[in-house]
Amino acid sequence: MNLKPIVNQVVVLMGASSGIGRETALRLAKRGAKVVVAARSEAGLRSLEYEIRELGGEASAVVADVSEFEQVEAVAQSAIEEYGRLDTWVHLAAVGFFAPFDKTQPEEFRRVVDVDLMGQVYGAMAALPHIKREGRGALVHISSVVGKRSTPLESAYSASKHGVEGFLESLRVELLRDGWGSIGVTSVIPAAINTPFFTKARTKLGVKPKGFPPIYQPGVVADAILYSAEKAPREIVAGGAGKGMLLTQRFSPRLMDAIMVRGGFGSQMTEEPKSRADPDGLFAPMEGQDRAEGDFSEQALERSPLTWLDTHPSWKWSIGAAGAAVTLSALRAKAGERR
Repeated sequence: MNLKPIVNQVVVLMGASSGIGRETALRLAKRGAKVVVAARSEAGLRSLEYEIRELGGEASAVVADVSEFEQVEAVAQSAIEEYGRLDTWVHLAAVGFFAPFDKTQPEEFRRVVDVDLMGQVYGAMAALPHIKREGRGALVHISSVVGKRSTPLESAYSASKHGVEGFLESLRVELLRDGWGSIGVTSVIPAAINTPFFTKARTKLGVKPKGFPPIYQPGVVADAILYSAEKAPREIVAGGAGKGMLLTQRFSPRLMDAIMVRGGFGSQMTEEPKSRADPDGLFAPMEGQDRAEGDFSEQALERSPLTWLDTHPSWKWSIGAAGAAVTLSALRAKAGERR
């Protein structure tokens, strides 16, 4: 797909005040993109805007809650007013909720769906008219490994991310049928990432939650997003462990069920107490969490070789061809010995 290089793009990032969104915004600005950052946390956006300008980049910030379509639409309009166009829309905004289903209240489940699914829908609705006006561009939506294989204690989040995957598949086909092959629709599928997501999540587990190990630094996903903004792959898994989980699910869902029963509960719990009365970011911004990395930096992996290969396809094919050549040579040598 012939999309603009990042240096020539105007990129909107929804959910940019912390975590993957913040890291991605900084990397885009370093590459020369003009960025519009949006989130609920005004303090987080202002500090991010300052960081970007300190790097010599261009940025504007808009406070918005993605569960409100009018606010999402206003972000897209702000990009047009500020820079005259919109090339790539990156939708990262999400809230977390960890609890057994039988301890989940209707309003909690609904809030997760409103932000994590409907927010993504609203983002595409707001961005598409402007991207179509440009004639080409990219929708980059951040899904999750749990959007393809649900996990216990995250029924609302898993359901929302499954919804995102279904929505994007439908949208992609409609755009192709209508002649919009120049508009990319990418699902970026992270494994567990070291961001403040787990600190901000509401929990009824009695302790602070964490992601399935191994956990990766947010830069692993940010690199996948930057690649998607230029190349628009159908999907890209960020974190090799996520690929392993999805391959196992494809091979045997029953096996994954057994793995989840055995290890899917305790592996999502830290030993740090956290009660329902402690602050969370489910319905309102949580102060003091406007940073890219979370609380697991000491154990987080800086890189994922498999993700690096996916974002460097020429190397991927070269390594594959070299491996095939070595294998063929070994088979020929073995056949010669038998003669």
